[in-house]
Amino acid sequence: MLEKGLLKSEELYKYILETSVYPREAEPLKELRAITANHPNCLMATAPDAGQLIRMVLSLLNAKRTIEIGVFTGYSLLLTALTIPDDGKIIAIDQDREAYEYGLPVIKRAGVEHKITFVESDALMALDHLLEDNGNKNSLDFAYVDADKKSYKKYHEKLLQLIKVGGIIVYDNTLWGGTVVMPEESVIDRMKPGRQYTIEFNAFLALDDQVHISHVPVGDGITICKRLK
Repeated sequence: MLEKGLLKSEELYKYILETSVYPREAEPLKELRAITANHPNCLMATAPDAGQLIRMVLSLLNAKRTIEIGVFTGYSLLLTALTIPDDGKIIAIDQDREAYEYGLPVIKRAGVEHKITFVESDALMALDHLLEDNGNKNSLDFAYVDADKKSYKKYHEKLLQLIKVGGIIVYDNTLWGGTVVMPEESVIDRMKPGRQYTIEFNAFLALDDQVHISHVPVGDGITICKRLK
């Protein structure tokens, strides 16, 4: 997981993980993180230090109804399910059911599967479906987005209709491995499209008067948005 950090010193990042993050990480999360490390796309998982901050945000909000776009093996999903109350609900949207089922046994053993509604779908289609029911508008406390960077702006526009005023949206990978400040010619080809989408989205959020934002350099960079109106 050290590759997920943006700190220049690997030793310092390791210190933060071993001193402050791992001792507080719930056992089911440790288990799922270890299992996910064997997945060929393991770097897609939410970094545990980012997860710790997300847990804090969920707790401060007293979040009960949440949504997640981009589930992968479910680290952030399990973290949310362990944090919200027993009657809390999470709408979890991802096109890749196989990756979700990779981590599902851990979620079941943790006793929190009943809080999760997994929606196997294109996320924009799923959001549009939710918005067709006016009862869903302004009803959610929290959203977490860790999906295709090309669609982040579209997700944002739709999520602002679903999240309550005062609710929080968290976007992952908003520093894109540090490439947002690199000359394009020095960025490896597979990172270039995401780099450009991320730069554009960060600039968009900086000017969006519908939210307060905090861009935090944990994990691969997360941006926390509080809906204002």
